[in-house]
Amino acid sequence: MVRRAAGGSGVRAARRPQVRLPEPVRFEGGGLEPDGDYDGVEFREEDFAGQDGGGARFMDCALRGCGLDGVRLSRARVLDSVLAGVRGVGTDLAEATLRDVEVTDARLGGTQLHGAVLERVLIRGGKIDFLNLRGARLRDVVFDGCVLVEPDFGGARLERVEFADCALKAVDLSGATLSDVDLRGAASLEIARGVDRLSGAVISTAQLLDLAPVLAGELGIRVEG
Repeated sequence: MVRRAAGGSGVRAARRPQVRLPEPVRFEGGGLEPDGDYDGVEFREEDFAGQDGGGARFMDCALRGCGLDGVRLSRARVLDSVLAGVRGVGTDLAEATLRDVEVTDARLGGTQLHGAVLERVLIRGGKIDFLNLRGARLRDVVFDGCVLVEPDFGGARLERVEFADCALKAVDLSGATLSDVDLRGAASLEIARGVDRLSGAVISTAQLLDLAPVLAGELGIRVEG
């Protein structure tokens, strides 16, 4: 059965993750390891600043209140896991895979997710500045009640992606491909580049009016009087 978004429109709604963690094992290691394998582990208030966990696998894990400044997690796989209250600048998740993941109340800046794959991911609350999702693939992703400042979706593919009660500031959609992307619930919507890529998205009438000057400029329309 194809789920439809609220309001009866033809846009297909995103499927949200349903993460049910087993009884966790408290992390007692000295730090992350490249290509490490973490199964059912709880990381609580750990400071991973500058560590290298590239290629690591996290299955049924919980990261709560952890510091991720400059941590390298490129090509990591994060599966059926929860990230709650994580914080950091320059976290490197390039080409990582996030599947069935819940991220809540994150405070991140300059997070690198270019070339990553996100499937059934919920990002709720918090603030993320300068999120780099260039060339990423997002399917069944929900941004709920968060603030995204200058997110970069350049060249990304977005399918069944929802923005609910989010503030989107200076979004870059250059070269992006959108399919069943629901922007109607965004509390604010500012598109800096790539307004021509909105085909495949649904917006509200009020948002259309707000975007009219940008659309007119993109189409070379002069508005006078």
